[in-house]
Amino acid sequence: MTRSDGWASRLAADIKTSILFCTRVPIPHSAPIEGGDVARASWALPVAGAVVGGAGALAYTMASAIRFPATLSAALALVATLLVTGCLHEDGLADTADGLGGGRDRPRKLEIMRDSRLGTFGACALMMSLLLRWAALAAMASPMTAAAALIAAHVSARAALPVFMHFVPAARFDGLSAHAGRPALRAAAVAALLGVLALAAALGPATAIIGLVLATCAGLLMAWLSMRQIGGQTGDVLGALEQIIEIVILLTAVAMSGRRL
Repeated sequence: MTRSDGWASRLAADIKTSILFCTRVPIPHSAPIEGGDVARASWALPVAGAVVGGAGALAYTMASAIRFPATLSAALALVATLLVTGCLHEDGLADTADGLGGGRDRPRKLEIMRDSRLGTFGACALMMSLLLRWAALAAMASPMTAAAALIAAHVSARAALPVFMHFVPAARFDGLSAHAGRPALRAAAVAALLGVLALAAALGPATAIIGLVLATCAGLLMAWLSMRQIGGQTGDVLGALEQIIEIVILLTAVAMSGRRL
C-alpha cells in the first residue's frame, strides 16, 4: 500500500467512524469502534452533520416541490433528521436539562443524567428545541434558504463538539464522552474550520460571522455551566450543546433573511 493509499484509507475510516458515531446510517464496519477511534475521527464530525442536514434539506425540498405548506415541510425535515440520528442529541438535551435543573448537588445531577426516564425539565427542553427549530424552518424565505440553513446548522453544531471536548474535561471517568476520549487540538481545529466554511458557504459571510459569534457564546456559556454544576462535560452535555448551536444557527439564518417568526 502506498502512502497516499494509507492516507486515503485513514480519511475514509475517520469519516465512516464519525457517521456511525452520530447517526444510525447502516454503514458496514469491520471492527467495533474504540474510544480512541472517536477522538481521532472527531475532525470529521461536521461530515456526519452534513449527512444529517442533507437528509433534512432533501425532505424539505421534496415536500416543497409537491406544494406542501412551509409548516408541513419544516415538520417533515425535522422528522428526517430525527430518524437519521435516532434522536441521539435530543436525548442528551433532555438528560442535561433534567440533571442540571433537578439535581441538588454534583453526584445527584450526574445520577439524574444517567437515568433514562424523562423529567419535567427534559420534556420542556425537548418541546422548546423542536418548536424553535420547526418555527425557524417554517419562517425561511424559500426552500433553498431552508435547505442551506439546515445543512449549515447541523455541520456547525457538530463542528463545535471536538472543540468543546478538547477544552472542557470529562465530568466522570466512564460514559460516552469519557469513552470517546479527548480530541487532539489539530482535530478540533479542522472540525472548527469545516464548520466555519459551511456557515460561510451556506449562509454568506455576514450571517456566518454573526452565527459564529453567537455559537461561540453558547459554547462558552455551556462550558461555564457544566464546569460549575458537574465539573466538566458528558455525552449528554455534548448532545445539549449540539441542539443549542443548531437552534442558534437556524434563528440567525431567519433573522438575517429579513423574515419574522
